[in-house]
Amino acid sequence: MGPVTGPVVPFGKPRGERADAVRNREHLLRTARQMLAEQGAEKVTMDGLAERAGLGKGTVFRRFGNRAGIFRALLDADEQRFQQHVLSGPPPLGPGAEPVERLIAYGRARIAFLIDHHAVARAAIDRSKPIPAGDPSMTQLHIRMLLLRAGPIPNHDGLAMQLTAALEGPLLLFLSHPAPGTTVAAQTAASLDNAWRTLIERLLR
Repeated sequence: MGPVTGPVVPFGKPRGERADAVRNREHLLRTARQMLAEQGAEKVTMDGLAERAGLGKGTVFRRFGNRAGIFRALLDADEQRFQQHVLSGPPPLGPGAEPVERLIAYGRARIAFLIDHHAVARAAIDRSKPIPAGDPSMTQLHIRMLLLRAGPIPNHDGLAMQLTAALEGPLLLFLSHPAPGTTVAAQTAASLDNAWRTLIERLLR
């Protein structure tokens, strides 16, 4: 289960926004996060967000398009922070550790991210459009780079694609998922962590 929007990794120089538009966007995202924490994803609506934020409904619709757009924007913002940890954070997730350790750390961090964002990712699906295949761009590029550094392994591209699917499969969006913070959720995360470590160690060691 990955973010369900287009690639977050930027290409080219982004077009600037007006200062008031940026302020409104940040205010709306903060408000949406507060509503999400207090009420759950199912209670967050376009009208409710506009009322809670003290902004006109037109502003919310222009910013997000529809309800799913609210959650896509939340995912995008959190995805960018996650990518920064991967690209410039401390090892083993960030640079400085051996490739195998970074692969294990990346999978574990990604699993935690996806579990934490499960409800948001489901809500980010636009029911009027085909079910997306996720956005594997960052994961696939990162895994491929680490595989290349790990040593002589045949078919890096195919292997990176398969490992990415193990982390980013959109089918997980439709499986039952334990509530965050419960014992079952912790056991699920631990099981997936151990499975990822086993997979990488069997493959590369």
